[in-house]
Amino acid sequence: MGPPSQLAAATARRHLRAVLPRRWLHVRGVAAKAKQLAHLVGGDAELLTAAAWLHDIGYAPDVADTGFHALDGARWLQRHGFGDRVAALVAYHSCAVYEADERGLGQALANEFPREETATSDALWYADMTTGPDGQNLTVDERLAEIRQRYGPDDVVTRFWQKAEPMLRDAIGRTQHRLSAQPM
Repeated sequence: MGPPSQLAAATARRHLRAVLPRRWLHVRGVAAKAKQLAHLVGGDAELLTAAAWLHDIGYAPDVADTGFHALDGARWLQRHGFGDRVAALVAYHSCAVYEADERGLGQALANEFPREETATSDALWYADMTTGPDGQNLTVDERLAEIRQRYGPDDVVTRFWQKAEPMLRDAIGRTQHRLSAQPM
């Protein structure tokens, strides 16, 4: 089929477009942004773009298992041969370690997938957390506000973001610094 990102795009389209059209718009926007950031990650450009296409695959009804999309998606990707690094990037995308802890799945996540802190993981987080639910560009502040409004004050997602926000802002800041040194 070609590069891994083409297979990733086709997989995401197959699992998300019809059943979760708004999620599909978000994923398309994240993948487009990741492609723009690819120059920041050198030889990981295809990996970044593939992970961006697949980062929310765990929301697909035919993939979901535990209700924690990052872990469900990573497990599914690993079972379907997408590679350990793609699976791990999906497993930990956008501060998922905090959500895993909130859901009682932190140990499972840690046992099954290695955590990566690289320009590639930072760029994935940046692409995800500066892209809105309809694929639109947002600032990280706008994205966090949108998430909190959508889920409400008592949801597990809102609770984990209260703890995760400093870590997210660090990753966003590192990517912004890399962008200022190597503009698109």
